[in-house]
Amino acid sequence: MSNETEDERWERLSRDRIHRPLPKRFYKSVAVTNQLGIALDGRHVKTPLKAALVLPTRPLAEAVAAEWDAQVDVINPHAMPLTKLANTAIDRATAEKSKIAAEILAFASSDMVCYRAESPVGLVLRQTTHWDPVIAWAKADLSVDFTTVNTIIHKRQPPAALQALEAHIKLLDPFSFVAVHDITTLTGSALLAAMVAVGKIRPDAAWLAANVDEDWQIETWGEDEEAMARRAGRLNEFSACVRFVSLAHNRS
Repeated sequence: MSNETEDERWERLSRDRIHRPLPKRFYKSVAVTNQLGIALDGRHVKTPLKAALVLPTRPLAEAVAAEWDAQVDVINPHAMPLTKLANTAIDRATAEKSKIAAEILAFASSDMVCYRAESPVGLVLRQTTHWDPVIAWAKADLSVDFTTVNTIIHKRQPPAALQALEAHIKLLDPFSFVAVHDITTLTGSALLAAMVAVGKIRPDAAWLAANVDEDWQIETWGEDEEAMARRAGRLNEFSACVRFVSLAHNRS
């Protein structure tokens, strides 16, 4: 009997999918089932851990089905971000909720929006404009104050603030929960990610807030080709997460 944990199994399956050749497209038709699952030539798609791939809303199910249908000669998981997020939500969001929440809270303990510049004035103003609404959201919706500082030295957040955020994200449905995790890692802000997931900030405003410092550096020193390529990749992932959570809740 294997002693492999669910987390180890997921990592092994994911690693195998990265290193082995991409499988050829073996199906002709893709359909959304009455239960909002995905069927390939009538056979139901399963997640890496063999659970049924069933989505919470028809719009999300249709978008996931469209990813499968868009595969031509081979099935490329990197071109299927909604499917990947759905697999994670189904396989891991409940079984590993505490572990994933801890990863989110690790970012929150030194959340990007809490560390402000002392100068120049233009950057200070820009951070205030884009980041203060995030702190205000936490005050209004979580009833806690996150501490902001004008230093890069780590400042512990009040335990009550982190506990309130933890309670908030653990109450999210699995699809919103995994979106919060991924947006947190993409932006460096768990608070910003939580706002996006519940629709309390426009995606374009969230992206601007996530890139205040980088945009300032670009305006000051110019663009770096490699950095801009990485940023474009992050934007694609961010946009997929936003679309995922929006479709999961039938938001326009």
